[in-house]
Amino acid sequence: MDKDSLLEAVSEKVGEARFIVASNREPYMHVRDGEKLRCIRPASGMAVALDSVMQACGGTWVAHGSGNADREVVDENDGIMVPESEGRYRLRRIWMSRREREGYYDIISNEMFWPLCHTVYVRPRFDEKSWKYYRRINQRFADAIISEVGQDKAFVWFQDFHLSLAPKMIKQKRPDISCAHFWHIPWPQNETFRACPWKNEILTGLLSNDLLGFHSRSHCNNFLETVDRNIEAKTDRALYNVTYKRHTCEIKPFPISVDFEMISLQADSNVKSGEMERIKSMYRLWDKKVILGVERIDYTKGIPEKLKAYDWLLNKKPKYAGEVVYIQIGAPSRIRLDEYRRVTEEIRELVEDINWRHGTDDWTPIIYLPRHHDFEQILLYYALADICIVSSLHDGMNLVAKEYLSAKNDDDGVLVLSKFTGASEELIEALQVNPYDTRRLAKAMGKALRMKEEDRLNRMKALRQIVGENNIYNWAAQFISQMSRVG
Repeated sequence: MDKDSLLEAVSEKVGEARFIVASNREPYMHVRDGEKLRCIRPASGMAVALDSVMQACGGTWVAHGSGNADREVVDENDGIMVPESEGRYRLRRIWMSRREREGYYDIISNEMFWPLCHTVYVRPRFDEKSWKYYRRINQRFADAIISEVGQDKAFVWFQDFHLSLAPKMIKQKRPDISCAHFWHIPWPQNETFRACPWKNEILTGLLSNDLLGFHSRSHCNNFLETVDRNIEAKTDRALYNVTYKRHTCEIKPFPISVDFEMISLQADSNVKSGEMERIKSMYRLWDKKVILGVERIDYTKGIPEKLKAYDWLLNKKPKYAGEVVYIQIGAPSRIRLDEYRRVTEEIRELVEDINWRHGTDDWTPIIYLPRHHDFEQILLYYALADICIVSSLHDGMNLVAKEYLSAKNDDDGVLVLSKFTGASEELIEALQVNPYDTRRLAKAMGKALRMKEEDRLNRMKALRQIVGENNIYNWAAQFISQMSRVG
C-alpha cells in the first residue's frame, strides 16, 4: 500500500470526522542555534513512521513542544503547519514546566513505565507526587484535543504509554469521540504489572479506548491476563475484547513498520550525493567491513552486550584485526536519570578499553558516535554498513531493523537481530540471537562476516520484500480500518 491508497482508505473510513494523532514526542522541533533557527526531525522511529502517515492523511498531531524555539513559531492557538515547505498537516503543541516534565516524563514515563514493561531487571520507581504530574499532563493533552475537535466528530489515535489516562478523560467529556491507542512497547505479564500502585487507573484509562493495539499477539494476551486479574471486567479471549462498565474495547495486534519506499529513495539519493564517500574517507573505511549499531543510549538496547561480543570475536579471531570496524551511533537519552548515566559510562569505558587493547596506529576497532544524528545522516550509515546488529534485550518492535533493510538498495547486507524484539517474529531470514549469550552473539557476527554473497543477497531480498509489503501505510490502514468498525 502507498500514500494514495492510504488516503483513500482514511477518507472512506473516517469520512468528515477530524483525524487526530496524539503523542509525547513531536515529529518536528524548532531549535535556535545562536542566531539561526532550524527545524529538525528527531531520530525517532515512531515519529518518522507516523509523520509519513500524517503527510498522507492530513489532520492534527498533538504533541509536547520540546524544542527551545518551538514557542517562537506557533500561532495564537499553539499550532503550526508541517512540514514547513508543504504544510501537509497541523502540529498542535502543548507546554510543560520543568517540574511537570520531570514528574510526567522523567520519573513516571521513564523510571516507572519503561522498566515495568521491559523485562531487563531494572527496578521501577513509584512516586506519588510524580504520578499527580502525569495525571495533570494527560488532562492537558485531553483538553487540547477537545479544543482542536470543537463540536466535530473525531477519531483520536493515541501513541504509547505517556498518555494512558487521556482516553478516559476525553470519553468523560465527549463519549462520542472515537478513541484508539497503540502501545509501542511490550506489555508485561501480570506478575510484573501488578506491582504498580496505579495499575487499575492505567487499565481503566486504556479500556476507555474503542481499540487498543499492540505489536504482537503475546502482548495482547498479557494485557487480557492483567485485566482479568486486577479489575471487574468481562474479557473475551476468543474475540479479544474487554467490556468494562458497558463499554467494549477491542484488543488487537498490529506490528508496526516503516515507510519503505521513502527510506529506499532517500538512501539512494544520499549515496549519490557523495556523502557516503566522505564518511569512508573520514574514518578510513575503504577496505574495511563495517558493522553498525544504531540506538538511543538506553539500558534496554543491549549496547554493552554487543560490545562485549565484538571484543570476544576479536580475541578469538585475531584475523579480523584491521579488517573490521564497528560503528556505534548512540543518541544520548534521558541523561538526567541514574540508570542511563550508568549505562552511558559503561559503554564509554568498554569502547575505550577495547580500542586500547585491540587498536593499532592505523586501525581503530570501534568508532563511537554518542551524539544526535538527523535521520538523513543515519540513512548514510545504513547504506554503508555490511552488517547491522540489533541487540535489544526487550523491544516492542524495533524499527532500526526495518529501516536498515529499507536502506539496503543493493540487497547486500546482513541483519543480526535479537530474538527479544517484536521484529524477530517477521524477519525470520535475519541471523537471530540471544544478546545475553556473548559467545553465540560473537559467533553470529563472525558468520555474518563470512557469509557468501549469494546467501547475503537471498536473505536480504527476502527481508526487504517483507518490509516493503508490510509497510507503514499498510499498518496504518489496517489500524484505521479496525478503528472505524469499533468506534
